[in-house]
Amino acid sequence: MISVSMSRRGVSAAITTVLTVTLGAGTSSVTAAAAPLPAAMTATAPVPYPASNDLPVAVGRTGFLLPARTDGKQALQWTRFADGSVTTIDAPVGDSTGTDVVMTGRGTSPARSLVLQLRDMAPGGGTVTMDLRPINATYVKAVSKDTILAQVTKTDGTAELRLVTSTGGVLTQRKVEGVPAGARDIRSTPARDGSVLLSYSLQDGTSWEGELAMVDLAAAEAAPAHRLAHYPGRPAFSATHLVWADGGKVYVRNRATGAETMTDFALDEDQGMVVGLLDSWQLYGSHHTLEGNGTGDSRPRVPFTAKSLTSGQTVKLLDYAYGQVQPGPDHTVFVRGGSVEHGDGLFRISLGADGTPVAEPVAVTGLPVALGYLGARIPQPFDVASPVPLEWKLSRENADVDLRITHRATGKSFSKTLHLYSESAGSPYYHGDDTFGITWSEIAAESQMGKDAEVGTYDWSFTARPQNGVGPAVEASGSFTAVKNASSPHDLDWDGGPDLLVRDTAGMLWRADTGYDPARKTLTEKWTDRIGPGWQIYDRIETIGGVGGGAADFVARDKNGYLWLYDVTGNGYKPTIAARKQIGGGWNTYAQLTGGSDLTGDGRPDLVATDKTGALWFYKGTGNVSAPFATRKKIGTGGWGTYNQITLTGNIGGASGGDLIARDKDGVLWLYLGRGDGTFTARKQVGGGWGAYTDTIGIGDADHDGRPDLFAYGPNKTAYFYAGTGDYRKPFAPPRRQRRPDRPARPQPHLLTPPQPIGRPPPWRDRGGGLLTCELALPGQSVSPAVGI
Repeated sequence: MISVSMSRRGVSAAITTVLTVTLGAGTSSVTAAAAPLPAAMTATAPVPYPASNDLPVAVGRTGFLLPARTDGKQALQWTRFADGSVTTIDAPVGDSTGTDVVMTGRGTSPARSLVLQLRDMAPGGGTVTMDLRPINATYVKAVSKDTILAQVTKTDGTAELRLVTSTGGVLTQRKVEGVPAGARDIRSTPARDGSVLLSYSLQDGTSWEGELAMVDLAAAEAAPAHRLAHYPGRPAFSATHLVWADGGKVYVRNRATGAETMTDFALDEDQGMVVGLLDSWQLYGSHHTLEGNGTGDSRPRVPFTAKSLTSGQTVKLLDYAYGQVQPGPDHTVFVRGGSVEHGDGLFRISLGADGTPVAEPVAVTGLPVALGYLGARIPQPFDVASPVPLEWKLSRENADVDLRITHRATGKSFSKTLHLYSESAGSPYYHGDDTFGITWSEIAAESQMGKDAEVGTYDWSFTARPQNGVGPAVEASGSFTAVKNASSPHDLDWDGGPDLLVRDTAGMLWRADTGYDPARKTLTEKWTDRIGPGWQIYDRIETIGGVGGGAADFVARDKNGYLWLYDVTGNGYKPTIAARKQIGGGWNTYAQLTGGSDLTGDGRPDLVATDKTGALWFYKGTGNVSAPFATRKKIGTGGWGTYNQITLTGNIGGASGGDLIARDKDGVLWLYLGRGDGTFTARKQVGGGWGAYTDTIGIGDADHDGRPDLFAYGPNKTAYFYAGTGDYRKPFAPPRRQRRPDRPARPQPHLLTPPQPIGRPPPWRDRGGGLLTCELALPGQSVSPAVGI
């Protein structure tokens, strides 16, 4: 049975009114943790909480303390509930008192912080500094604005638990009586109503057992409460009960009678429980985060629940909780967790008007708790011969997906349940960033539909079920058009995203791999590969699509007018570039050339060029790498010399064939709609001011909406993404500036064979978050930067 020296009211009154107590050789005051508080806390709108699983170090009346990194080092940040303002504290570790007073220190842990501060984070609060080195003490717990519990090692090597108080910079001490001499690993809860609950280990023969003890701070006396078979993780107490967890079991002990109950939630040992007490209500739930641990764990979970210790009534508070329950002022507690109704964040648990516990969000991450579908990433059309996967994005990873794909014309279908996880080797269907997918080769390995690989329209649908049971299942459906061996207009590695070739002033050629960011609706550079040196021998480099289908190839014109083909093989990861093949001579007669778009509807990329007399020529693609273009055909006479740039874009206007845009010398942009036979309709003006760009590139369908898009480079060496609209009257959406990569571009080994000496890195230019781009202009040349790639 627990020995309690006075009632809760008596303890609270004593610790509040005692002005001085004898502490060893001196005197000090042990005041209550805070002044008397109103019965209810004023509700305010939730403030922001970092979108991470960081647990609060401390929570008080006016705010909460979180770990943070500032200027590359560990620190702490206090966020105010009133307005969300943040105060940074230059200290790596901290601890809670359950009030606005927090302990901060510079050790690797609170117990290793020999010089510490007790900071009152309330407006106008002060700071008390304690240097524990002269008294050979280690920190256990702060119990007021000027007093801590500390374990002091005496000259004979034995240790005592003492109350240490700083008065005017002078430390005074008082031994806490009743703590066994052999107690090890002493820990304490925050002070509440003049008491704390200690937990520590005791050696019994060759084994170690745990023990709980209540400490009356005013009397500096500990009363052993209960012996345990194991060390209790995070016990809690109220005026009437104690609670602690051991694996999936939760124990409650009546402080007055000693009666004890145990609830076994039949969880695995590694799952654990989050427990606490709010007056006569027991709080419990299995420890788990919203996103899970990456292992695809689908074991049963226990929602964070309140259970009355008098009536047995239960109330679900949150869908999940983790970390520990932190005591707060006014008989409140705080817990990190979330619910479908209120979202994810930090919650205050208090008693409502009817005496039933309620959960109120006080700081939120903005993350949705219900599993959500965030869109498909499927190239349109989808090439069943490519390694590019069909992909879909969810709001979080931990889901099981029942996927079905059906060929609309034949009714043949494929169905599979995809169990998603990222840890260890990871699920083959989890592609990172909460995205799952499947390649056609994986479909073909398991279904006749995949083996048949019919072209045409496919319908897809799925039901995604949360593995942790938090929130309802989500359903989605859609369709895509499949083709075989399609040409990729600007995708050299065949991973579904366009690539950009860039050459630096030293003649080094690089490949920038890009991806589409649906949140910002723009391209972002993922990384760069170094292709090789020596490319200064060419005055023109042009990506022309996959000559024989598949990954995009490119051509280069040397200064003698010879055109060379570089055949590229993509595998979804890295392209392999074959040795160059000569196409022919005399190509220096052309002022402009552009390729990569199918102008005839035969699935093969074509090329057009303007000569120096202003005529326009059409080169039909053959699909033969050895002879990639048929004999040229004149499709325009005169007048084309007025343009200083032409770009094949694919079918951006919604007509029957690939289209072309041309920019005149005044910066006006003109659209030529393709007729589908290699010729174009009369031009239509689509905009002005395009003279600011040094280049425009038809990069294909970067955002996977079935419409080809445009990339523009400049001014000030910045880059912009123009999404295609499919409407010839307004073919492009407003420009979106390229996003800075999340990490610096990472050059990779060059790909050309045989190996050549590697030159210096390119002079990357970054102007305020644009796509990292190289200067391509050669000294003494009139070639524009980034032209033709």
